[in-house]
Amino acid sequence: MTPAPLVWSFDGPFDRCLADAQDTLRRAIVLVGDVSRVALLVDLSLPALQQRVRCGDAVQPAWGRFLQNIERYGLPASPRVRHVRADGPLLTLLIAYRN
Repeated sequence: MTPAPLVWSFDGPFDRCLADAQDTLRRAIVLVGDVSRVALLVDLSLPALQQRVRCGDAVQPAWGRFLQNIERYGLPASPRVRHVRADGPLLTLLIAYRN
């Protein structure tokens, strides 16, 4: 039986959301215990991102730093990013894993 995925939502400045998501991912990997059993999905709300950009947030270099930082965790694959057209939190992190 596959355990229920771990899900967290983040809202606020783009770079802060990414930093919080990175910290949460690190903690989840410790909880799961084996990074080879982890699959990562990032839902990115396009309306929320558009609002953040209007407020002066920049996607780069924050996104590039996030990807570079999580590379060192040894994930079996890069995170899948799904662009969501609905309003909601800026970033939702979903971690699926096998026992």
